Amino acid sequence: MSPEIRIGDRLVGDGHPTYIIAEIGINHNGSVDIAKLLIDAAVKAGVDAVKFQKRTPEICTPRDQWDKMRETPWGYIRYIDYRHKVEFGQDGYQEIDRYCREKGITWFASVWDEPSVDFLEQFEPVAYKIPSASLTDHDLLRHVRATGRPMIISTGMSTMAQIRAAVEVIGTDNLVIMHATSTYPCEPDELNLRMIQTLQQEFPEVPIGYSGHEVGLVTTAVAVALGACMVERHITLDRAMWGSDQAASVEPGGLQKLVKYIRVTERALGDGVKRVYESEMPALRKLRRVGLQ
Repeated sequence: MSPEIRIGDRLVGDGHPTYIIAEIGINHNGSVDIAKLLIDAAVKAGVDAVKFQKRTPEICTPRDQWDKMRETPWGYIRYIDYRHKVEFGQDGYQEIDRYCREKGITWFASVWDEPSVDFLEQFEPVAYKIPSASLTDHDLLRHVRATGRPMIISTGMSTMAQIRAAVEVIGTDNLVIMHATSTYPCEPDELNLRMIQTLQQEFPEVPIGYSGHEVGLVTTAVAVALGACMVERHITLDRAMWGSDQAASVEPGGLQKLVKYIRVTERALGDGVKRVYESEMPALRKLRRVGLQ
């Protein structure tokens, strides 16, 4: 039996439509209004979910980086202050939750630390995502696993040994593993899409997905052809906007095309059983001289 898990009202795995996630991440630049526009773009494109990122800045930012000065839309400020500027708190997430319910789209978040998990529990998310940077944080993995919710783990900047260790900590139940390369944007020769098949062989009981940070759309559709049952791409209103993830993101029009490409790819893959289609019969009768039976 092919591996599958349930995320919200959707089954994810082989034989099911690709679960498409539009990652808003921190591309909202701390603005709920921008977040809403990105949610609108995701809804229009027909994705299955939008995803945010939740951090506790004092935990997730190395202490030696706090006082580094940085040019930002809020002026020349300390890095730790910038990290707070792009984090939504209670009011922000309550409005996001309300707006996503109004628009009929699922939302959840990547969690970077244990207090962020505890904070998001109030919204009863359909799943939690572990970002690549936190794959080796086994305490965080255990904390998320203890919620009983589905887990999605991303594998960028990680060795196979580190991936195996993470899976050993959390087990293979209710899990999706995402192949990723954590370069923003990522060049095609470092995408290594065949890792999707490597992960399928290594963890046959786990659905395998793809988290892409490349420029362009075609390679994400190729990931689906190679077996990715879940796909995640960052979205932005404008790739020229300020922010570290914007250049590796997809604009609204591109997101619509990507969803279309993925759905066409799914249809085109077929079942691998050779047959003569009824639509071929006129050509067969007209062109084949030998062996008509």
